[in-house]
Amino acid sequence: MSWNDDISYAMTLVRHLTIPIGGWPLQKYNKFTLVRHVLSSFGLSVVVIVQYLELYYNCTSAYANLDALTLLACGILALTKITWFRIYADNLTCNYSSAINDYRAIDTEKKRIIMREHAFWGRVICIIALLISYVDSVIFIVGHAQLSSEEAKVNMTIFGHQAGYAIPSTCTLAHFHISTSLYLVIFALEYIYLVIMCISNHGSDSVFLHIALHVCGQLKILKANFINFDVTSPEVHERFNTLILRHDHLIRMTRKLAEIISFVLMVQLFVSSMLICIVGFQFIIALTTSDYGMMSKSFLVLSAFLIQLTLYSVVGDYLKSQMEEVAMSVYQSAWYDFPAKVTRNIAFIMMWAQLPIKLQAGNFIVMDLGTYVSILKTSASYLSVLRVMVET
Repeated sequence: MSWNDDISYAMTLVRHLTIPIGGWPLQKYNKFTLVRHVLSSFGLSVVVIVQYLELYYNCTSAYANLDALTLLACGILALTKITWFRIYADNLTCNYSSAINDYRAIDTEKKRIIMREHAFWGRVICIIALLISYVDSVIFIVGHAQLSSEEAKVNMTIFGHQAGYAIPSTCTLAHFHISTSLYLVIFALEYIYLVIMCISNHGSDSVFLHIALHVCGQLKILKANFINFDVTSPEVHERFNTLILRHDHLIRMTRKLAEIISFVLMVQLFVSSMLICIVGFQFIIALTTSDYGMMSKSFLVLSAFLIQLTLYSVVGDYLKSQMEEVAMSVYQSAWYDFPAKVTRNIAFIMMWAQLPIKLQAGNFIVMDLGTYVSILKTSASYLSVLRVMVET
């Protein structure tokens, strides 16, 4: 497809972010795309297995085991996202194809401003994902490599190599003879797959949240069309029926998004809640012992998961409010001047708005600001109890 300036502004960043892992919805699903997806999935599976073995052998310190547990959870989450988004690729493709048609159909400057505003926030999410993917990867590697190197120097007979690895893999690789050249290859592969893990995790978030924001922008435009509906112009019924069909189309697109994200959000909530508590406890211990390196690493991990929860909660709450406000926009129009044939349709629009489609985790936990605040309050209470136990 040919892209105009508006489409390029909205989608170029998220496209470049997800193409390496085969996650771009509008790509050609050929053998080359499948190879990229298989390689990413295979690498993430290897990382998850290695982290499980690290915890099983348990030959390193508690800090190294916490690193392994963190990467195990992150690997499972990343693998779930790229697999689930691949299974429901048609849903994402429909939404992104619809978005391209929306950008090509811009006919007023007001629409362009609204769509550019939502595209801007989509770009901000992509930039945040890129920063987290690369900065966190580098800092995590430096922190863990230093930790595992210090442990190896203490007991050379167990670890077998003085240099530290990029990710927790000392116990697993201790069973093999690792030469210097092989060590460099392993370190490079571990770094590459750590970056792929971050991109699979946060890049998948960018793909979903970007298109969810676009749907919010289209609902905002639809509300403005309802409020400013001109009753004096001819063909009132046909023009109002066009708005009804547009509302139905946006409902179907939103339902496709909710279908994709339900299971992913359930895994995301479980993993994030667990790691916020575990890494938060690690941060408290590091704060007590004045271990600034561990404090920095723990803070970055906490920030990454809190940012994920924040973005999903804010976008989910915004989408829900936009769906609900469609009924109010119809009520604010000059509905009392509509022909009787048109007025009958208003009741159905309001009925749909009373049952807004929401982003839900497992189809039972609504992802909005209320859920986000509850998670933060529960985590903070748990960490405050642990802090008191440590200090006493």
